[in-house]
Amino acid sequence: MIFITIQKFSKLFIISSIFLLLGIYFCNHWIEKNAEPFLYDSTSNLPTKKIGLLLGTSPYLSNGNKNLYFQYRIEAAAKLYHEGKIQYILASGDNRKKNYNEPQKIKQALLKLGVPKEHIYLDFAGFSTYESIVRCKKVFLEDDITIISQEFHNERALYIAKEMNIKAIAYNAKDPQLGDYVKIREFFARAKAIVDVHMLKKQPKFLGQPILIGGIHQ
Repeated sequence: MIFITIQKFSKLFIISSIFLLLGIYFCNHWIEKNAEPFLYDSTSNLPTKKIGLLLGTSPYLSNGNKNLYFQYRIEAAAKLYHEGKIQYILASGDNRKKNYNEPQKIKQALLKLGVPKEHIYLDFAGFSTYESIVRCKKVFLEDDITIISQEFHNERALYIAKEMNIKAIAYNAKDPQLGDYVKIREFFARAKAIVDVHMLKKQPKFLGQPILIGGIHQ
């Protein structure tokens, strides 16, 4: 009797896992398909926008080496600014701990590449891609933006932005392709994004008073 129960449970588990993986695969395909018309690899045909939303990541990997995802995003944002494709950079990242401040690290790196501090704004509560996108609209009052990150990340960010009624395009920073872990993580993150947008309808952990980009500087 116990053997039969275990056998039934195993079959149910296998069937459920198959449907779950199919669902996640569909989410990935849907997000990629919808993002394709809004992705840009070159600045030559990239529309000009007021705001470039630069999505944060850690400057360093867990082994202490420099994070090329971080470096290439910084270089891409500075390139867009210097070519006049964006007027301001909104650097959004994680600052939930005193000793971890992605936005400040981004600002320091951008200053070294010649971006004036008056044209850099910081979002310290961009704890996730979802929160960075929502806060861009609800706190910084911007709904017409260029998102800056690697292509695989931009695809998810664009999906969230479009569902939030943000008029967004994305510029693809160089992809260092450091390993499969990042891509596997992204595979599941896309399914979570669809759940967050359509089912949970999440709100950012923090909102706060509106900040006008181009007005009084931080």
